[in-house]
Amino acid sequence: MSTATPEAAFHASARWSLGDIAVHRVDEIELPRQTGPWLLPHATKEVLDEAPWLRPDFADADVPRLASHSFAVEAGGLRIVVDTGIGNAKPRANPAWNGLDTDFPQRLAAAGFPPESVDLVITTHLHTDHVGWNTRLAGEDWVPAFPRARYLTSRTEWDHWAAADLDEARAQMFRDSVHPVRDAGQYDLVDVPEHGHEVAPGVLLVPAPGHTPGQVAVELRGSDRRALITGDSIHHPVQLSHPHVHSCVDIDSAEAVRTRARLLEGLADTDALLMGTHFPRPTAGTVRRTNGRYRLLAEPGVDIPATAA
Repeated sequence: MSTATPEAAFHASARWSLGDIAVHRVDEIELPRQTGPWLLPHATKEVLDEAPWLRPDFADADVPRLASHSFAVEAGGLRIVVDTGIGNAKPRANPAWNGLDTDFPQRLAAAGFPPESVDLVITTHLHTDHVGWNTRLAGEDWVPAFPRARYLTSRTEWDHWAAADLDEARAQMFRDSVHPVRDAGQYDLVDVPEHGHEVAPGVLLVPAPGHTPGQVAVELRGSDRRALITGDSIHHPVQLSHPHVHSCVDIDSAEAVRTRARLLEGLADTDALLMGTHFPRPTAGTVRRTNGRYRLLAEPGVDIPATAA
């Protein structure tokens, strides 16, 4: 992902009920306008025009809109956070991500997930804007932000980056947001087979490779309905109508397209919710086939006011 500004922060979370599982969106920041053309260069105005349902929520007149948030899940008596955004006070090469100062922990607590209460943190993939609140600054040290949680990511994802030749910006991200959790003994690596791996009651990691080799999506199987949290397998709803629009930072764009097609086929014309990790509000909805393409029928959830910073 690219640029973000704390001034564009949201001020509410939202909640969806799946029966015995509840999902909250906890906002970090709205990503600035230039993010869309950078991240999804083929999502041009002409492409957006072919899906008029994208406006006004998911696109402006010319470009896609994107956001950074976490999903906080109540399942089987556990509190689970899926991806942790950009984070505060992190030194970043991207000036708009550098040294953020948001009230994300207070928003998380207002949604009923104070950091010390969280049992699991799921990392869909090890990118900068998905691990930032893994840690917080304590004096001069980065320490796990969720002191009693187990942090989970796929073994394939971990092994890929462990063997990669990291540039300095990515190495810094690992130093401040991943390695302190590993060094505290809180990171667990999960083997994720094709049919998925259940990590909590009704919470499954499912393979979603392409954006990164070991990325996972998170399937929630509630007593009333299902939901799928995308990670970066689907960055934006334009990729429903145009699944071949891919991210400029996909490691394997062809594999990402195949993954997206598989996930959408499994959701289409069901009551399952698609919950986009970077979809701006209203963030979630059901997938429908229309005139040979997919579209999202938005379900905004119930707004829950967040505490002020």
